Amino acid sequence: MFVTSHESAYARFRRALKTGNMAIIRSAAGELPHVDLGDALAVCVVIRKTEPDRFERAALRWVARFCVERREATLTEVQAAAWAFENIADEPAALATLQRLCSR
Repeated sequence: MFVTSHESAYARFRRALKTGNMAIIRSAAGELPHVDLGDALAVCVVIRKTEPDRFERAALRWVARFCVERREATLTEVQAAAWAFENIADEPAALATLQRLCSR
């Protein structure tokens, strides 16, 4: 893969997500000043697929970030996030729930 020096770090990160390779994703994320909740969710999805033993910790970190970054978050939303992460593999609505929480 050829990368120009003019390419943005965020563009490299988005492309890294598409590879599904956590080493590349971590490297690209390290170049960013901040990874927002939506992008962190995308990383969690890749972790679930590629490093399932690390998924629960990643999900917990995401929920903690959600609580801190969304000061207006309610208990109902936190419970919905926890439910969604627990059911992300089996319930199609789970990922949509998390994406909706990111967009608020």
